[in-house]
Amino acid sequence: MSLFLRFALLAFALAASAAGEARAERKTVCTITINSDDERETLRRNLPEDEYRFVELVERGHPDWFASACRSGLHCDVLVVSGHFDDGTEFYSDRPGARESLPVATLEQAACSASCSGLFAGLKEVYLFGCNTLEPAPSRLASAEIARSLVRSGHSAADADRLSRELAELHAESNRDRMRHIFKDVPVIYGFSAKAPLGARAGPALERYFRSGPDDSFGTGRTSARLLATLAPASLTATRGVSDSDPDAGVRGDMCQLVDEAPGSAHRIEFVHRLLGREMAEVRMLLDRVEAAVASLSEADRARPEVSTALAEIARDADARARYLAFARDADEASTRARMTRLAGALGWLSPAEVRAELQSMFAARLAANDLGVADVDLACSLNEDGSLDLASGRAVAGHVPPSNVASAAVLACLGDAAARPRVLHALAAGDGPEVAIAQTYLRHRPIADAAELREVAAAVLHMKMAEAQARALDALSGYRFSDPETLLGLTELFALARSIDVQRAVAGVLIRSDYRAISTPALARKLQAQRLKSPDGADVIDVLIRRLAS
Repeated sequence: MSLFLRFALLAFALAASAAGEARAERKTVCTITINSDDERETLRRNLPEDEYRFVELVERGHPDWFASACRSGLHCDVLVVSGHFDDGTEFYSDRPGARESLPVATLEQAACSASCSGLFAGLKEVYLFGCNTLEPAPSRLASAEIARSLVRSGHSAADADRLSRELAELHAESNRDRMRHIFKDVPVIYGFSAKAPLGARAGPALERYFRSGPDDSFGTGRTSARLLATLAPASLTATRGVSDSDPDAGVRGDMCQLVDEAPGSAHRIEFVHRLLGREMAEVRMLLDRVEAAVASLSEADRARPEVSTALAEIARDADARARYLAFARDADEASTRARMTRLAGALGWLSPAEVRAELQSMFAARLAANDLGVADVDLACSLNEDGSLDLASGRAVAGHVPPSNVASAAVLACLGDAAARPRVLHALAAGDGPEVAIAQTYLRHRPIADAAELREVAAAVLHMKMAEAQARALDALSGYRFSDPETLLGLTELFALARSIDVQRAVAGVLIRSDYRAISTPALARKLQAQRLKSPDGADVIDVLIRRLAS
């Protein structure tokens, strides 16, 4: 055999071997199955086994399954996440007993950390099966104080308006934005812009896509127009991960500086200090991330010399302190001012006594303005769980409050004014819908503990005339366990007289949690069955109550 022929045969053999190895190199489809496995199993059935291998990352019963996947060194070509995603903070399951979940914050930390680069570095496609995973609506809006802060810092009104719009666009943090920042440089991210189909419907929809003909785009990083068309009625959409050339690349950089734990606590606090040197309007847009970074510091962290030094540098920054507190005191929302005030305390700009004084001053001003609502009541009760914000001047402030203003009375009651509490409880039974809602909010934080007070409130609620308000008032009482025969009898009589299914349901909700053994008889069950109004929604809590009474 000639030398030339030998080289030709060797080259052919090497080429054939390389081709065989290329065919054997399968793409890795990593799946995170939090709720339904319909999507995963449909993909598994329809993708050639010799081209794709599936690796499930969730390990049932192991809370650290995601960290374990990061440590494994696994490299994914495709990532498929299946789970409910209604509020945009985490993927979760509605299956009884299921404990697995995947917070967005965990994904952000992993995306920004070199310790988990394997899961994200080689991704060509991401499939997010959950409601609103790519919803474009912003979660952050630039409120009026943003523009006012920019004017205070020297910008003209026109520039302030323009800059506030730009900040709102950059820091909108819609679900779509967050996913683009997490999956940096990924060519295709599929998700749903609104309500998504449950797995039992998403699986068959994917099946139709595969059966409609060959589509070689899966796993390649090319957007499949046919897949989008198949699931378009279910709001499926596609985007791509942010790249270094995108206008919001800097926003992702800020996110990573604040969430990545790898460089250490001191590094994050030093970045917080640099951030506080920017316009306070931008700090406001990043407030939740700054809060989280500072709140993550343990006492041991704060005691470390490098962290202690970084915090001391912030505490000594008089210019940043002045600009920050000016913005906080000018905030439109009381909750924003409260958050910024407490953060100022954590940063060493306000002593505990000064934080308390700032918050007391805020509530006094809100009470004097006489423009309060449910959010103010919730905030006042939440911040004053320990009684540290009790207003010494509460009664003086109350002089400016009309006696009929239930929201102001509820805020005063939250802030330690015992004389205001009866007015709030009276509103539960005598007020209209909004006033009942305020009383409900108050009682969630300051429940009724005295039995006589509870009986008195219940008696008043049973005699309410407005069905909608009465149903809401009864809902507020559903967490209490009534045992006195008078109240229980009154509830059964109200059930019989009610002309509203909502009132009957609310009565059932109270009774089912009460000690109704004294009245529980098959005869009462038959009576309630005969008196119940027809439910347009099928079986409900009324049916559960009747079954329990009958047994």
